[in-house]
Amino acid sequence: MLQKRKLSSLGAGFLTLILIAPACASVNKSISIGDNTEAGSESTVNGSISVGSGSTIDGSLSTVNGTIRVGENSRTGDVETVNGSIRIGNGSMTEDVDSVNGSIQLGENVTVDGGVAVVNGKITLERGASVKNDLENVNGEITLSGADVGGDISTVSGDIWLNEGSTLGGNLVVEKPGGWGNKNKQREPKIVIGPGSKVLGEIRLEREVELFISDSAEVGGVSGEMSMDDAVRFSGNRP
Repeated sequence: MLQKRKLSSLGAGFLTLILIAPACASVNKSISIGDNTEAGSESTVNGSISVGSGSTIDGSLSTVNGTIRVGENSRTGDVETVNGSIRIGNGSMTEDVDSVNGSIQLGENVTVDGGVAVVNGKITLERGASVKNDLENVNGEITLSGADVGGDISTVSGDIWLNEGSTLGGNLVVEKPGGWGNKNKQREPKIVIGPGSKVLGEIRLEREVELFISDSAEVGGVSGEMSMDDAVRFSGNRP
């Protein structure tokens, strides 16, 4: 399951950061890298990280409690936080982008040469943004506005919006909730495939959802707990 997989992989990486942090120069303070600067990997525990425009980071950016902001037209390796949001500015390039608790926003024409993952948080891709591999969360809305994802999009309880001719190269997967509690009381996620958008794989549903597909959208099929016949078709910009 996505939830167990991501909690395990993200947790292991951040535990390593916490253990090695006391040996680093920056533990309880924020890090600021200016415009048009070249630098190596940067990490902190209790602090934010900001990178200016036009800068190159030859390595990763990581923190435990803090936000990470990357300016426009910059380049960096992995970007990771535990408790904090991540903002990648227009035209920038990164590798994997991960958080546990916090939103992730990719600006216009951002390229992620890896995947994007958050456990509890919203994910937003603006026009021209591109994620090479998977994009996934457990809880939180996922919105693509004229953006592309090369792998799968996966969630458990989040709404998913593919708007403005967005393209998903893999499958759109809504996983069955795990854990305790009365699952019948959980709200159904809302899945919207907007005008001109494409799902080149399938929409795979391990639970029932509110499924809306534009008349001008392309979908490879619907499988699992629902079928294409269960989708509500619409002709406007939004259902």
